[in-house]
Amino acid sequence: MLTKQSSTQRDQLEMVALDQLVPEDHLVRKIESAIDFSFIYDLVQDHYSEIGRPSIDPVILIKLPLIQYTFGIRSMRKTIEEVQTNMAYRWFLGYGFYDKVPHFSTFGKNYERRFKDTDLFEQIFYRILRTAAEKHLLSAEHVFIDSTHVKASANKRKFEKKVVRKETRAYQRKLEEEINQDRDDHNKKPFPPDSFKKEEEKEIKQSTTDPDSGYYVKDERTKQFAYSFHAAVDRNGFVLGNIVTPGNEHDSHLLAPLVEMVKEKIGKPVAVAADAAYKTPWISKYLLEQGVTPALPYTRPRSQKEGFRKDDYVYDEYFDAYLCPANEVLPYSTTNKEGYREYKSPKEICKSCRYLSMCTGSKNHQKVVTRHVWQNHLEEVEHLRQHQHVKQIYAKRKETVERVFADAKEKHGMRWTTLRGLKKLSMQAMLTFAAMNLKKIARWSWNRPIPA
Repeated sequence: MLTKQSSTQRDQLEMVALDQLVPEDHLVRKIESAIDFSFIYDLVQDHYSEIGRPSIDPVILIKLPLIQYTFGIRSMRKTIEEVQTNMAYRWFLGYGFYDKVPHFSTFGKNYERRFKDTDLFEQIFYRILRTAAEKHLLSAEHVFIDSTHVKASANKRKFEKKVVRKETRAYQRKLEEEINQDRDDHNKKPFPPDSFKKEEEKEIKQSTTDPDSGYYVKDERTKQFAYSFHAAVDRNGFVLGNIVTPGNEHDSHLLAPLVEMVKEKIGKPVAVAADAAYKTPWISKYLLEQGVTPALPYTRPRSQKEGFRKDDYVYDEYFDAYLCPANEVLPYSTTNKEGYREYKSPKEICKSCRYLSMCTGSKNHQKVVTRHVWQNHLEEVEHLRQHQHVKQIYAKRKETVERVFADAKEKHGMRWTTLRGLKKLSMQAMLTFAAMNLKKIARWSWNRPIPA
């Protein structure tokens, strides 16, 4: 029998408590059960005056963006619209049926006036992470590091070209010392300190809409202004630390700062896994000297497609020389300012060699093989890569940091941003990863006894 629902019940008066309308297993109940948000009062106390008009409750002020990033709502304006009609969000904020919801600009104004140049969001992030540690949910002996690009709120066609100085590498001074030590060991005159300080410049595209973003080129189809969100993740998928940079900054520059962040806040990891972008001489040296096992992948040799590859030339550590496929010795020649030792073949012999065309195309018939002063660390990393336990650590990347970024983009609104400026993007990253950690804590600890 056809039944029609009566619309008269829309005007029916009911006596009901807000708590009755929120399902017992709703995520907001799990979050509220997992952490006591009163810690926020202590963090913001110095940012409020003792006199003046009463302000909005700072816990509510922080819970609003946590709702936005936990449930992947596009903007604060849309979040406020959702709070007005969503009983679960009202319950989470402590609002009743008739309480007036703040204007969507409230959080933005408080950010500009109170929180802009503070470390409040970083403190909130680490307070939530400490809760995970207290509940014995962290497993940070293996750390997984990677980055993802977040599309900036900027038109890729609106830019101006600028010439800027190239960034100085963080390890530049250490490299200069090792270069001169290596030259001294080979009875070569060290370079004067001033000879390293050459001003290198490059031309970049700077957005006129969001100058803090960086022009990112992945392929012919992907060219845009973006930010890079760099993160360190533990084996259980908890984000242990994060840094935001312009999208044109290389991933490898951020590994050491992330590892130092994890060491300071959590403790020194046993192993660090990262992709091929991080497989450099400096990172290999840094991790090994820290006593941390690098779990890095195989990388194909970057050499000419035709002819001999670099690994066809065998290095003899005892004689500090290379042996070419024709069994000729390439002795040490010099160490250049980029940190590479140069090994050069005898020109007179090479001129009549039957392998000349496969070896070099230089006009003076001389083959030059280079070797970084930290190459032995890179070779140790390659040796460790063969170990079964290191392979197993590296294989976990797709289940940890890659999954975190995938979830962040698909479920938490990180595919693009409506904010502009590095400081605001850093705030977004902190709150997004804090929300993801909080969500994981809430679900894992719901009705689960805490281990003694």
